[in-house]
Amino acid sequence: MKTDIKTRGIGSRRCRSLARIGLTCSLMLCLIAGAGGCRQDKAAKAAEPPPSRLVFPDHGIYTGAYIDFGDNEDAVTLDAIEDFEKLVGRHQAIVASSSFWGEQNFPRKSMEIISRHGSVPLLYWSPWDRPYVQGRGPDRFSLKAILAGRWDAYIDQWADQARQYGKPILVAWGLEMNGTWFPWSGHFYGGGRRLDHEAPKLYEGPELYKKAFRYVVQRVRARGADRLLFGYHANNMSIPYERWNRIWAYYPGSDVVDWLGLSVYGKQFNDGERWGTFHGVMDAAYRDLCRLDPDKPVILAEWGVGEFPKAGNKPQWLRDAFTAFADQYPRIKGAVYWHERWQNEDDTYSNLRVNSSPESLQVFREGLAHPYWVTQPLYR
Repeated sequence: MKTDIKTRGIGSRRCRSLARIGLTCSLMLCLIAGAGGCRQDKAAKAAEPPPSRLVFPDHGIYTGAYIDFGDNEDAVTLDAIEDFEKLVGRHQAIVASSSFWGEQNFPRKSMEIISRHGSVPLLYWSPWDRPYVQGRGPDRFSLKAILAGRWDAYIDQWADQARQYGKPILVAWGLEMNGTWFPWSGHFYGGGRRLDHEAPKLYEGPELYKKAFRYVVQRVRARGADRLLFGYHANNMSIPYERWNRIWAYYPGSDVVDWLGLSVYGKQFNDGERWGTFHGVMDAAYRDLCRLDPDKPVILAEWGVGEFPKAGNKPQWLRDAFTAFADQYPRIKGAVYWHERWQNEDDTYSNLRVNSSPESLQVFREGLAHPYWVTQPLYR
């Protein structure tokens, strides 16, 4: 797979370079051209100005997807992206993947694959250690360790490589903090204990998260990585659903947030969970998120629903979503569908893929064909 991607990318660039100097574009001539042709092509590539600032569309919504990039959500391949686009019939303006802190690197290769394809990366940058098991609580990348400066060298190295990459990236740091499954959740850091009885809206868990968010973003920006756009990415449902754990409680401030993000899922597991309509899981969370800042663009940084015919109608759920996107959520500027199928511990499957059934795929393709979708990133 890696070899195929590399060969395809280099071959197409060589052909364009040779065509400009009047030679026949063929694989044999590309090979014969040898090192000199490669040097010319690299020089031409280096001379091209990289994309500048990503902007959100005044009208319409960016297409986007996470495309089942493996257990660590980082095995990005061009084949996977192209296959998904053929499946749904539209180019994806945003392609999402993860950068877990346990890997201790900046995923330059993945970012290059996505940007060369003509998409902008959305990177879930998660302070999470191997083996990446949910519900275990804080690990070595705890919020307290981050604030104590123990991971400054890693943050700086990651930021430096992002700056050297030089192209826009949407970054969601510490996502879905208002749940109980990730180790940076406020649930694990004092939860709803008040910091000051005279200020009842300040709670230990959310306040520590806000400090860590600000610390990381400000440190990255101080390294000159100014083409990163940081998002505040919450879950649609706060669990536990208590005042201290609401979406607004974790907001770190508009000076360190470039966009507002939301995970919105319908039924994901074949259990006793009831089937929820799209509006039922979307509307209240969208209103709460928009109240945080009147001007920030909103991205559905994750959205999807499983195929459970005995519980509910996935094609109708998708149809309702696409109908609503057209005119009911004017702040939404991007929507990233979570295209994945996985096996659960009880041997059941959760199939959120757009082609989980022929009917679901047909509805998805029809919905994505609407002209309000913007399929290419916009820059200025």
